Amino acid sequence: MAADPLLDVAVVGAGIAGLTAAALLAREGLGVDLLEAHSQSGGCAGTFRRGPYVFDVGATQVAGLEPGGVHERLFRHFGVPAPAATPLDPGCVVDLADGQAPVRLHRNPEAWREERERQFPGSGRFWDLCAAIHRASWAFAGRDPVLPPRSLWDLGQLLAALRPDSLASGLFTTATIADLQRLCGCADGPDGARLRHFLDLQLRLYSQEPANRTAALYGATVLQMAQEPLGLWHLEGSMQALSTTLEQALAQAGGQLRRRHRLERLHPPERPGAPWRLEGQAAGGRPFLLQAREVVLTLPPQSLPTLLGDTLPAGYRARLEGLSDPSGALVFYGAVERRRLPADVAPHLQRHWHDPGPLFVSVSREGDGRAPAGQATVIASVFTAARPWFGLENAAYLERKRAAEAGIRLGLQRLLGVNPADWSHGELATPRGFARWTGRPYGFVGGLGQHPSRFGPFGLASRTPLAGLWLCGDAIHPGEGTAGVSLSALMACRQLLQGRGATWCWRDAAAT
Repeated sequence: MAADPLLDVAVVGAGIAGLTAAALLAREGLGVDLLEAHSQSGGCAGTFRRGPYVFDVGATQVAGLEPGGVHERLFRHFGVPAPAATPLDPGCVVDLADGQAPVRLHRNPEAWREERERQFPGSGRFWDLCAAIHRASWAFAGRDPVLPPRSLWDLGQLLAALRPDSLASGLFTTATIADLQRLCGCADGPDGARLRHFLDLQLRLYSQEPANRTAALYGATVLQMAQEPLGLWHLEGSMQALSTTLEQALAQAGGQLRRRHRLERLHPPERPGAPWRLEGQAAGGRPFLLQAREVVLTLPPQSLPTLLGDTLPAGYRARLEGLSDPSGALVFYGAVERRRLPADVAPHLQRHWHDPGPLFVSVSREGDGRAPAGQATVIASVFTAARPWFGLENAAYLERKRAAEAGIRLGLQRLLGVNPADWSHGELATPRGFARWTGRPYGFVGGLGQHPSRFGPFGLASRTPLAGLWLCGDAIHPGEGTAGVSLSALMACRQLLQGRGATWCWRDAAAT
């Protein structure tokens, strides 16, 4: 099997991280091929159709489109228009199922302050401390540090981003959000328990962890994401609009997207100066062999033992095998006549639910391209342990899937008032389905849990022990979401380019 001409960089996985990395590197003049196992890009932020309905596969909202946000900076850097989007207000409506009014995450900071004082009396010091930590952390992140540092250059980028407020917030490096709640004296009694319930639900969406296991430096920012000057955004058409725009940027820069190219084996250079070899199958089972000087991998790091085999360094293998599993997801994709929904239903809702677990629900807007006029799509997702869904006999798997779907439908009936006969369409995806769609081991949909022991300086680095192999995506700092994985791609690209002697500076480029 003859290899194609030698590439500068092969990027594996055309989710948001891979598209971003490939477009950034191609724009710097490198020869870049982006390999995607699926027939379309987007990964967990992709889209599929069922008749007249368009469903967002996983991610249903976007951060980072505000001026100075990472997506806005990227599109300005690439010279392409950002996809049409509207800010979410409220960012989410959270029903704690305790008989009290749901919590509305207002976009206006003053309205949100009034809301949380009404909902969580006595918690003002906690929110003020979170806001102070967020301001320092957000400013620090905006100076593009490299975390965790694995070279002198990385360390220099980290030190250059530090300021006095960064050092002050660093006092909370090993703390959790629950620690902040206790420190501020609002953890006890019914009010403290209700606040903790809210924090657990919100943080689980982003950090894969509850409040007592979410790093304070990460959680403090997550809790501010819905408010101006940041904010959450609803894309018109579908989430696929984000991938389509990044595909345009990649094509403009001269990069190539190879769909239906599933990587099966990575071979490190056999000697200094030799290329990486990438083997796999293209459409129709046709084998391919690519050679590249460097590889950027966006797949979960749990895929490295299979891809690299015995060439994976033993110490690094042990590190990867010691990582906790990311979450899997159960996602119900439904469609209903809009008149069956509450008239004031918010686009994003969260509800405490016991079986199969808390629901995060996204409802399409009228005219947003996801459903015909007068109808709506409803997507309800629940985190689940992924591995137990594999290895089941078919009958046991189908029964478990049936029970999970019945539980989600009942939760939606309580939340939205949609009766069983009201659904025009309904289907459930399990981790097995996500494994087929994304090619991720066990259908993992989240990155590493943002526990203090795995966040920031203690996280998994984009620079691997194998020269020329880089990681980005939702397992790499700063974590999940389309904005997070884009920042991880930016960080890996800066490191790769520096190794080639490039003087490119993202901050300067973004400001032009």
